[in-house]
Amino acid sequence: MESGKTTEFRFKRFIVRNRHSAMKVNTDGVILGAVMTLRHEDRRLLDIGTGTGTIALMVSQRLSGMSTDDGSTANFKITGIDIDPASAEEAGMNFGCSPWADNLDALDISLDGYASGLPADFRFDHIFSNPPYFSGELKAPEERRRNARHSESLSWTDIIGFAERFLSEDGLISLVLPADQQTMLRRYAASKGFSLLRLLKIRTVPGKEPKRIVAELSRHRTTPTVEGLLTIQEKGTYTDEYRSLLKDFLVIF
Repeated sequence: MESGKTTEFRFKRFIVRNRHSAMKVNTDGVILGAVMTLRHEDRRLLDIGTGTGTIALMVSQRLSGMSTDDGSTANFKITGIDIDPASAEEAGMNFGCSPWADNLDALDISLDGYASGLPADFRFDHIFSNPPYFSGELKAPEERRRNARHSESLSWTDIIGFAERFLSEDGLISLVLPADQQTMLRRYAASKGFSLLRLLKIRTVPGKEPKRIVAELSRHRTTPTVEGLLTIQEKGTYTDEYRSLLKDFLVIF
């Protein structure tokens, strides 16, 4: 789901300007921002393909509500990168107007370009993304939108390759992807030294096959993969589980 022509999307604790970004506020990103695993030790985080910056803002809200072991507020820095200049600029505006302006940066840069400028020993504690997922012949006609939606411009394999170099030993990767890519994800992640820790399947209504997954990867796996199922709507209204998931973020809940 996308917000269509809406130019401003109001969350409970922040506002997302939605006018210029190539990829608008959408359900996939909002779900990822709400369900991804966050830990006190997540100090350096990277949002790849940040778009409007919505996921980074949701993560900031969640991290700001955490306390460290000594009772102090969590100290974190999130960098959002996007290859589309207008998207990066709009994300930067959204970050700057939020309560977590000091914790957020937006950069107009490709993943390869960003990687080339990082010190070899730099490490992130958490890397997350709602990456482009369409491929094949059907493509959006407008170039910016095509780059935002199609895996030729950025694929989850690129993200895992980046994480292989720059994710900390105990770090996490959180992704939202089409459900039919689950098997390929497992195999490719394993080839790069990552295991699937958590898998949330997402379906629109009961009886339908899941269309999306939230997948979380780590270099370590000490327990079997935790699996879950989220249903968004039932009988024409949002399910209780979906409302509960987003009640701290969306004004309508």
